[in-house]
Amino acid sequence: MTETNVTPSGFKNRSDLHVARKVWHVAAVFFIFFCWVAIPIYWLKITLLSIAWILFVPVDFFRQKNPQLNFKLTKFLRPIMRSTELNRLAGTTYLLTGVLLVAILFNEGVVALSLLFLAFADPFASYIGIKYGKDKIFGHKSVQGFMAGFAVCAILTGLFLTYNHVPEHVLVVTLLGGLVGALAELIPIAKIDDNFTMPVLSSIGLTILFYFFGFFSYFN
Repeated sequence: MTETNVTPSGFKNRSDLHVARKVWHVAAVFFIFFCWVAIPIYWLKITLLSIAWILFVPVDFFRQKNPQLNFKLTKFLRPIMRSTELNRLAGTTYLLTGVLLVAILFNEGVVALSLLFLAFADPFASYIGIKYGKDKIFGHKSVQGFMAGFAVCAILTGLFLTYNHVPEHVLVVTLLGGLVGALAELIPIAKIDDNFTMPVLSSIGLTILFYFFGFFSYFN
C-alpha cells in the first residue's frame, strides 16, 4: 500500500492546503460583501462588522501572550492559517480591520466594489503568480499575477457599473478600475498584510476615480 504525505492540516499536499485557504478567503469575503449589499441599514452593517472585529481581533492579540490558548486555536484553525500566522497576528485580523476602516470612511458603493476586489482578485492573482509568475516585480509579486489581478478587477468593475446602470464612460472606468485593483494588490506598504492594504488602497483609488467621473450619485 502506497503511503501518502499529509500536511499537519490534514491535506495531502501543500497545493491542496493553498487552494483550501483561497476558497475560504473567497467564501468569507464574499459573505461580507453579500451582507453589505443585502442589509439596507448603514448603522446595522457597521455594527455587525464591529461585532465581528471585537469577537476576533482581541482574541488574536491575546493568544500571542498565551501559548496554551495559541496552541488550541491554531490547532483548530490550522487548515485556514499560514504557518507564518501561528505565532503572529492572523490575516483575518488585518482583513477585518481594513474592511471595518473602509466601511466607516468610504462611500457604500466603493466599499462594495473593494470587497469584490479583495474576495476574487487577491486570491486569483496570488494563484496565477505562484503557478505561472516568472517575471518578478515586488518580492514574490509577478507580472503574471498583476495581469491576472487587473483582468479580474476590470471584469468586476464592468459588472458593478452595469448593475448600477451607469450609462457613460463604462469602458474607460472599467479599465481604470482594473488598474486600481491590480495596483492595490501589487503595491507593498511597509510589509503590512495585503488583507489590510488592498481594501484600503482600492477604496482610495476608486473614490478618486468615481469622483472624477461623477459616479457617486449612482451608488447612494
